[in-house]
Amino acid sequence: MSSHAHETAALAALLADPTRAGVCLALADGRAWTATELCRHTGVGASTMSAHLGRLIGGGVLVERRQGRHRYVALADGEITALVEALAARAAPAATTAPTLRAHRAREAMARARTCYDHLAGALGCAVAEAMVGRGLLTADLGVTGAGRAWFADLGAPLPERGRRPLARACLDWTERRHHLAGAAGAVLCAHAFAAGWCERVGSSRAVRVTGAGRRAWGAVLDISSEDEVSAF
Repeated sequence: MSSHAHETAALAALLADPTRAGVCLALADGRAWTATELCRHTGVGASTMSAHLGRLIGGGVLVERRQGRHRYVALADGEITALVEALAARAAPAATTAPTLRAHRAREAMARARTCYDHLAGALGCAVAEAMVGRGLLTADLGVTGAGRAWFADLGAPLPERGRRPLARACLDWTERRHHLAGAAGAVLCAHAFAAGWCERVGSSRAVRVTGAGRRAWGAVLDISSEDEVSAF
């Protein structure tokens, strides 16, 4: 059997544990978390979390960052995040009733708008990507067109000319079962949305809230004129 097969099996085994999968999903917004925060999120003890984090770091799924006395972990890169999101999309369960009102609201907020590594996801991310395709800013497979480059420049958020990271790619959204925009273009758009006050984070979760100014701005820059479309965000 090839070494590639063994490496693939080892990576799959790392993500096969529910706690480790929960850690990866929590970290899929691109931010670094402490072990204590991940303990609270997953409901496991410190020693158990330490063992799980050790395996994920050793397997190249997570990276460790230290700041003073604090230790943070994050997903290794955007490719790992895309893998986690794709697995979540494939394995998304049938709709079930959330055990509490708080859990129900959190689930709805995540589905409505969230970050996926460093780009926008959920209903917001998918609607924005589809609007950009409709305006000719993106191709059907979410590649950036010449008009798209000009649009980003006019927005005050120019795209990089080149880089190791793909300029744009389609990322399968696990709640919408549609694609949102990832790659450098997705990151630039997400960063601009936060900097311009169009979006803001909901607490410490991956969920994102579109502000009143954001509803007006998304409608203006992407011709989203239907009140139902805008309010859906």
